[in-house]
Amino acid sequence: MKCPYCRQDDDKVIDTSAIEGGAIVRRRRQCLNCERRFTTYERIEQHPLKVIKKDGRRVPFDREKIRSGLERACEKRPVSAEAIDTLVSDAESDVYQNFEREVPSGYIGEFVIDRLRQLDQVAYVRFASVYRAFKDASDFVEEVEPLLGNSSGQ
Repeated sequence: MKCPYCRQDDDKVIDTSAIEGGAIVRRRRQCLNCERRFTTYERIEQHPLKVIKKDGRRVPFDREKIRSGLERACEKRPVSAEAIDTLVSDAESDVYQNFEREVPSGYIGEFVIDRLRQLDQVAYVRFASVYRAFKDASDFVEEVEPLLGNSSGQ
């Protein structure tokens, strides 16, 4: 590992810890040349997973697609970047635990929608409107009615 400060390839690992359920290894390092400290993150390389789209196409799994959809849904909402990161990591971990080679896009979408419903109801409705391709206002009403029933104590 090259030091980001002096570019020397001589360091020692000070601390190692697993984060995000063990999917990422965080290492705290110290350069033996300039003695500055830095952190590296290692993601465990897993077999390539394909997502089966609604039209039957198979595309590589991309966690950044989940993140961008969540960021759009959570725009101007009180949802932290850490909460979005956690949801993306949870979705990725779940997919790799439950599927070996291929995962239906609907499985990922429903996982994200379920978690987003608990996180922020407005972001949930925004995400659901795109994911479920709402056609008119009645689709929004159908999606929001159960939320309104839950918030009024029913």
